[in-house]
Amino acid sequence: MKDKKQVFAQQAINGLLIIAVIGLLGFLSVRFKTELDWTAGHRNTLTEASVKQLDQMKDPITFYVFAPSGAASRQTISEDLERYKRDKKNIEIKFVDPGADPQKVRDFNVQYIGQVVVEYQGRRETLNATTEPAITSALQRLSYAGDKWIVFLEGHGERTLTEGTQASFSHFAAALKDKGLKVRGLNLIQNPQIPDNTSVLVIASPTKPLLPGEEKIITDYVNHGGNLLWLADPDNPPGIEPLAKDLGVTWQNGYAIFPDYQILGTGHPGFFAAISYPPNPVTEGLDMVTLFPLVRSLTMTAVNDWYTKPLLKSEESAWLETGDINAGAVKFDGNDIKGPLMIGATLTRDFKPGPDDKTDKPHPQRIGLIGDADFLSDGYLEQLGNEQLGLNLMQWLASRDAQLNINVPKAQDTALYLPGWATMFIAGFFIALLPLGLLGFGVVRWAMRRRR
Repeated sequence: MKDKKQVFAQQAINGLLIIAVIGLLGFLSVRFKTELDWTAGHRNTLTEASVKQLDQMKDPITFYVFAPSGAASRQTISEDLERYKRDKKNIEIKFVDPGADPQKVRDFNVQYIGQVVVEYQGRRETLNATTEPAITSALQRLSYAGDKWIVFLEGHGERTLTEGTQASFSHFAAALKDKGLKVRGLNLIQNPQIPDNTSVLVIASPTKPLLPGEEKIITDYVNHGGNLLWLADPDNPPGIEPLAKDLGVTWQNGYAIFPDYQILGTGHPGFFAAISYPPNPVTEGLDMVTLFPLVRSLTMTAVNDWYTKPLLKSEESAWLETGDINAGAVKFDGNDIKGPLMIGATLTRDFKPGPDDKTDKPHPQRIGLIGDADFLSDGYLEQLGNEQLGLNLMQWLASRDAQLNINVPKAQDTALYLPGWATMFIAGFFIALLPLGLLGFGVVRWAMRRRR
């Protein structure tokens, strides 16, 4: 009898322990949550770039989803947006039934069912898709207010912003707009002044010399605190000597030669592949190779309180070819300039406005100099890390340091493409071989049972 009581007590204790463990596990599952993403490329988890973007946006973000109650699209859109809500707690998702609230549809200029509008600090962006690149790009555009422009100099054979040739900057302009930067061209002959709301002036390798009056306008713009990106291909004289003197830059004439081009696979000794970068805020965290077709080098002298940092630098084996690069095999001689060569540089200074300056606030002034414009052209922008470097450089020049290296990679292609023979094999297997095999197996089993 005593043994039965002991067994019963032991079973009761074991039962209570099991109940306690189940209760504890239930409590822990409510307090703590763990999610694992096993999809290819982690498609259900935000990339580091999107998380970094959310960290820069401290104020609440609201997503308005215009879909009727019970619509299947609500669930899909909600799943896409919940990824952002998990990383930023003050994100709110509001569902709006277009039929029940037509006034909000008009106020938000909604065009179709399932459209999403994201709002931040009173500014709105309409989303036509809820993929991570689409959402994060919209958040980048919303994160900065103001009416600052990236202005590209025109009228002297510079790289055009309109699509049409591989040498144009149309794709780069589209990438800048996608990041929330406003882009426009400027012809100083038609409008002989640089607008006050210019964030960065871009000189993209003019093929024709500027007029003296134009050179003075640009030089005055820089001397009065303006930011500048100056790209100078080796095929064209850089010009604007007064500006070069004020910046302490000397553009060296010739083509940089890289004898290790065969190892790198660039295909031409004049193609510069930047594999590593000197310490510079523009390239900090950039781990991609960038490609520069036919570049020139430059040297810097400290003038006018400018602080210089190298941006792109060659190996010691490179040299600047001062002769004809098309005259057959090039080789280093006494007239050439030995490496390492500086291909790009950045200049910074703390600008303090004088009595004649329109601005009354001191601010950091930034200049970017690169001996090549091809790397941002439509023909080369998507090569390796060229686009990311261009975006980083422009964000840095526009003092948008928080946006550096925020670029969501494209989703991996998950479609399965099979050659014709593989498709025929699979179809034949499931349509003919598998049914016949099952039928044969059944007949054999039937025959074996009959013999018994």
